[in-house]
Amino acid sequence: MPAAYKSIVDRFATSIRDGHVPAGTRLPTHRALAREHRIALATASRVYAELAAMGLVAGEPGRGTFVRDQRGHDGIEPSRHLPVPRIADLSFNQPLAAEQTSELRHALRELSTSGNLEAVLHQQPPGGRIRERAIVATHLLDRGIDVPPARVLLANGAQQALDAVLTATTRPGDVIAADALTYPGFALLAAAHSLEIAPVPAGAAGPDLQALDRLCATRPVRAIYTIPTVHNPLGWTLDRPTRERLVAIARARDAWIIEDGTYAFLDEAPPLPVQALAPERTFYVASLSKNVATGLRFGFLVAPGTHEEQIVRSLRTSTWGVSGLITALATGWIADGTVARLEKSRRADAAERQEIARAAFPQLDYTAHPSSFFGWLRLPPDLRADQAASHLADVGILVTTAEAFATTDHAPHALRLALATPAIDQLADVLERVSRTVDAMPL
Repeated sequence: MPAAYKSIVDRFATSIRDGHVPAGTRLPTHRALAREHRIALATASRVYAELAAMGLVAGEPGRGTFVRDQRGHDGIEPSRHLPVPRIADLSFNQPLAAEQTSELRHALRELSTSGNLEAVLHQQPPGGRIRERAIVATHLLDRGIDVPPARVLLANGAQQALDAVLTATTRPGDVIAADALTYPGFALLAAAHSLEIAPVPAGAAGPDLQALDRLCATRPVRAIYTIPTVHNPLGWTLDRPTRERLVAIARARDAWIIEDGTYAFLDEAPPLPVQALAPERTFYVASLSKNVATGLRFGFLVAPGTHEEQIVRSLRTSTWGVSGLITALATGWIADGTVARLEKSRRADAAERQEIARAAFPQLDYTAHPSSFFGWLRLPPDLRADQAASHLADVGILVTTAEAFATTDHAPHALRLALATPAIDQLADVLERVSRTVDAMPL
């Protein structure tokens, strides 16, 4: 039977890729497939599961299994080959200010004339030198995190910091609770560490904490991954009582908390970070990717005192240490106020972009934090996200579907729109094109 099962998968995959089974085609039910090929029902389900894992089909509860449209952007890494000239990339945020190139030139000139230039060529210790860690610790005071420099560890971006946390706290097979829709990079790391993500249902204002508590009561949840401030992709900022309930659950169930603060700077006055409420069990991770530049690759984390040594070992194992040149640039910009100024500018820019977005989607279900760089566009009933992404690709616009953010088997039909990359004077036209394209799609 394995050979027969594989041959069925291969025939379907070939037919879909060759276009003989068009996008949007509804495939036979699991029972019909089993009857047609004289295989067990469980084997038929396995056929569709493999095709789904290959990104060729999508199952929809109550509706069936459909061939996905491959022309749009349905995953974490978009195809950069569009059928028409590209108009806009709404799949990834790369916020940059016009003056940042001149600021970089100035910073490099200053660095070149400093008396300690040779230091940037030396190997940095895992977690960074104490001087730079102290600068970041001071920076974190503005976010409500008060820890000594020794508790701050530097990394090559938030992704490496998250990887170090998982290396230090988990073993293959552990269960990690995360929102049903969350940052895709964390799901990639969980898979690389052979961890199981247990999805937590989410509403408009945050995760279902009763569901989280039930999950922790019935499964051995090792850690809870959360984005409490400017959630990616849903945009919420959890209020303090909700954060306190989350902490209470983690303490009662003895679970670690991994707090992602990458977009937190966009909320001007958020409640205290979860780390400040539960410093003994919270790992706080952030970076300068969105408030300064995505190419800077400078991240940092705050670890409970019990895990500093394990995190340092994890960082040493992956890349040994951070770049001396990047660290000098980043901490120099923190110390001289450039980062604080850029964060203020980013918030104002994001707020203006959200006003443009709200005006562009008066008839559609669009939600976002009022000063974030992304929004969540729920599609009308019976309109599939892969089809919408494909139609938008046909007019030169890249978007990301909900599937990239889903930790569940079935993703909602929605798009995340990254608003930071297009020029602001072009954003209204781009988003109006998105609105018109979605409105014109047949249901």
